[in-house]
Parts: sequence; C-alpha cells; structure tokens
Amino acid sequence: MMRISWVIFFLFSFFLSFNKVYAESSYVLPYPSSMPGNSMYKVRLVYEYISKYWYFGDLGQFKYNLKMTDKYLVEAKTLFEYKQYLLGYKALESSNFYFSNTLPNLAMAEKSGKDVSRKKIILTSAVQKHIETLEQMDIDTPDNFSWEPEKSLPTVLGIKGLIEEATNVRKNTL
Repeated sequence: MMRISWVIFFLFSFFLSFNKVYAESSYVLPYPSSMPGNSMYKVRLVYEYISKYWYFGDLGQFKYNLKMTDKYLVEAKTLFEYKQYLLGYKALESSNFYFSNTLPNLAMAEKSGKDVSRKKIILTSAVQKHIETLEQMDIDTPDNFSWEPEKSLPTVLGIKGLIEEATNVRKNTL
C-alpha cells in the first residue's frame, strides 16, 4: 500500500511539473549585446553601420536586416523590462525599420531567380517569434509614457500603439 501511494505521489508530482509552453517558433532571438549607456554601445553602432556594406546582394541584405531587427527587438524588450521606456521605444522603432526592409530584399532576390524557399521559412519562423515577444511586451508595458526632459516640454510616447503597429506589420508578412 505504501508503494502505491508513493507511485501516485510521484505521478501526481510529475504531471504537475509541466508548465505551459508559449513558444510557437523554434527561432531563437540573440542574446542582448551592449545596451545604451554602455561605453561600447556607440562602437557597436559604428560597427553596424559599417557592416551594412559587408552584406551585399539581395540575400545578404535580407540576412543583415533580419539580424538587426532581431537585435533591436531584444534590446527593446530588455529596456522595457528595466523601465527604460524612451530607449526601448527608440529600439523598437529601429527594429520596425529593419523589419520593413526584410521582405523587399527577399522579393528582389526571388525576382532575380534565386531560390528563397529556405529564407521564407526562416522569415516565417522569425515572424512567429517576434509576434510572441511583442505580445509579451504588450502585457508588460504601460499604454503611454510621459518622458519629461529637464529643460524641454514633456513628450508622450504611445508604447502600446508602437507595439501594436510592430505586431500588425509582422502579421501581414505571414
């Protein structure tokens, strides 16, 4: 009888240990690199600007833009978690800018006769991961944030609006 109760206890514990899995995509976002405020951040920005010219051609530019949109999305997520709303807002704007360039580069590569089937799968997987991340950001951030610089008028940042815009742009590519 004692063995049966232990078996039931372990089975019960085993089934309770399962957590709900939110991942829809196996796509992995990069680890956040240097963040604003770090002394290496400006060096990273210069490196990104220069590396843009290293990725030449349609597929190279697709890869570069997808890499940058991932990097800035992770940066925005991290900054929002630390309640750095102005910097996170700017990072999310950058992510949206780079994302808007991914699909045109892929379309130009397809027009020139290149096989883009694998790149489309990667983009679909990335979009699913981005949407998942943006939906989590939408839950964790305020609707608006009033940023008040010392000697200027306050600026209201529509964080939720920007997150919704980013989500809709990505959903429209699926």
